[in-house]
Amino acid sequence: MTDLFHAANRADREAARQLLPRLNSGQTITRRHLNDAMVTAYGGSDAEGRWTQRESFEVLEHALALHIRASDRALNSFNDVRPIIDLATRLPTQTVRSEDQIEWQQFSTPVDIGAVAVLLANVQPDDVILEPSAGNGLLVAHLGAHRALHLNELDPVRRGRLADVFPDSNVTGHDGATLNSSLSNAERPTLIVMNPPFSRSLGRGVDDYAAVRHLQAALRRLRPGGRLVAIMPDWFGPSARMRDQYETVLRDVTVRTAIRLEKCYLKHGTSIAVRLFVIDKLPGKTPPAIIQRSSVTELLEALRIHERAPARADLPAPIPKRSSGVSMFRAVKSSRPEPRPYHAPARNDVLPVDYAKLDTPAPLLDQTGVYLPYRPSRIVFDKAGEHPTALVESVAMGSIPAPIPDYVPRLPERTVAERLLSASQLETVVYAGHAWSQTIPGRFKPNKEGVGLTLAEDGDAYRKGFFLGDGTGAGKGRQIAACILDNWLQGRRRNIWVTKNAPLLEDARRDWTALGGLSGDIQPISNWKIDEPIKLDQGVLLVTYPTLRSLRGDHSRLKQITDWAGADYQGVIAFDEAHEMGGVAGGEGALGAKEGSQQGICGVLLQNYLPSARVLYASATGASDINNLAYAVRLGLWGPETAFADREQFISSIRKGGIAAMELVARDLKATGLYMARALSFAGVEYDILKHELTPAQIEIYDTYADAWEILWRAAHKIAYREEAVMRRSAA
Repeated sequence: MTDLFHAANRADREAARQLLPRLNSGQTITRRHLNDAMVTAYGGSDAEGRWTQRESFEVLEHALALHIRASDRALNSFNDVRPIIDLATRLPTQTVRSEDQIEWQQFSTPVDIGAVAVLLANVQPDDVILEPSAGNGLLVAHLGAHRALHLNELDPVRRGRLADVFPDSNVTGHDGATLNSSLSNAERPTLIVMNPPFSRSLGRGVDDYAAVRHLQAALRRLRPGGRLVAIMPDWFGPSARMRDQYETVLRDVTVRTAIRLEKCYLKHGTSIAVRLFVIDKLPGKTPPAIIQRSSVTELLEALRIHERAPARADLPAPIPKRSSGVSMFRAVKSSRPEPRPYHAPARNDVLPVDYAKLDTPAPLLDQTGVYLPYRPSRIVFDKAGEHPTALVESVAMGSIPAPIPDYVPRLPERTVAERLLSASQLETVVYAGHAWSQTIPGRFKPNKEGVGLTLAEDGDAYRKGFFLGDGTGAGKGRQIAACILDNWLQGRRRNIWVTKNAPLLEDARRDWTALGGLSGDIQPISNWKIDEPIKLDQGVLLVTYPTLRSLRGDHSRLKQITDWAGADYQGVIAFDEAHEMGGVAGGEGALGAKEGSQQGICGVLLQNYLPSARVLYASATGASDINNLAYAVRLGLWGPETAFADREQFISSIRKGGIAAMELVARDLKATGLYMARALSFAGVEYDILKHELTPAQIEIYDTYADAWEILWRAAHKIAYREEAVMRRSAA
């Protein structure tokens, strides 16, 4: 087999070299010339199975790369592109695609577009250049003088050709979407030119956002101040559908040039339009107007080459500042580590998050008012830092220690080492995993009517959930992202993030990318119509509560989501702002009894239909009202082995007990490891009281409002008010 493989390689190179004389002399190459070269090199025709038409086009691209590299024609201006446009017109059209080409999205860059991209890149002699999906090398074939070249290509056959054309380059075979971690030990590039796969990813198969994943990975890999020139699919632009993702990806960079080209891939067998971006890794500016043309020839007069900014070396992360004294609003460890220089690790391996268990709960710190400084009561992390702002919890909650957990999360090394998550936030990941390793007592089936669960011997075991009750500033979004990331790295690549409204998509992506994820991993359900299946092999599906209750004819978003998840779904369902489901239980309102809200009902049904899901509730008002726990069916607050037979009995009993009973519920949940609630400390906060004296006119306005509300209140409570209202009007 090895001999046959090398023989095929030799034939491949021989066929390419037979085409070089025609390319060097400026002659046209037809399909006949190409076939003759293949027959001679392979010793037979394609009809005999010696080679395929697709292989002949690969050989043609290899010959083009050799021809361009061997020529001494330098690219100094866009006028130098015109001979290359003429070269492209003398080539045969690629009309055959192989299964491998489709599988790996091997659509090479036309030579004329490659020349334009290199000119826009403005290559400098000291550049370290990376091409993440190099193919046969046509995009980088026009490169001028540079210091180092790194070519990455998944296909081993194409990698062999790259080594033939670029003998002095470093050639690797990693997934282009993971280069930031795969090449962590290599020198970071100052220039990246790329033409990523548009709709397929390694491990994901069909992936509509593959190009975005590759672009984000490249931007992270690029050195600050460096330049990236990318050929992207036509849909990657500021359209209504892609605006959020487009702006998120390009948020912290400067787009120098944005181009849309039509009919520029005709010689490669497709009529798709593409976009070309010139991006500098500098603080973002308003993107320029899009230059749109139908051919490379028309484009040349509209372009200009932007000056390069100096590339900057990476700066080490600053040493976290620690105050010299002990604050009553900040947790302290038994021994304070000595300050030491911090160096970013070269690797970013997925490692267990180490922590020590405390058989005796950590001692309480000094109480101030009704608050205690927060500290993890049962675990101490080896490397995690304190929260950026001191956290506190109520005295009632702080007096109850959490149980000793057994779960050990697995997260990227830098997530802990660079303190992207504080100790308090890592504690959430630990206890969420601890809760998800348990099941609610009994086996259940969803009720055919209503939102309850019915005990059934042949039913399913329901996984317990976890409630994150942190207040503003504790980083609930970052903690949700960390819990999903922990599961993502353990192979559970389908997750659901339910949030309040669509604009929070960018917040979710911000928290996810801060921990090392890609923006394209989080996709809103609005990308798919309600009557079509969700085409997302793996990723985080972002759903809003109003969308969750959507119906259209026989189709519903709820069914669409559960069909995508599958009956054996074990990923995370994160209910951010979970109190949005608080109306599930109905109850007494100002106008009498009211039914449960559809929003809350659909949220509970989603939990009921996916018994193995890892449910995470996040709300700062979990213990403020009983309705804010009525949707939390995974906490085991009612049912077998509890004091309450069902949800209705639980709600009725706790409601009678008022806020004191709610506090007891919260304490019990923390004691079983299912709940935690921290808030920002107000230590050191200063404030002034500003008093506004109402004018007589303002007082009169408020009195009128109060009188009007009194009349409406009487009407709502069926109190006769007609006569009184008439008397008031007459007096006026």
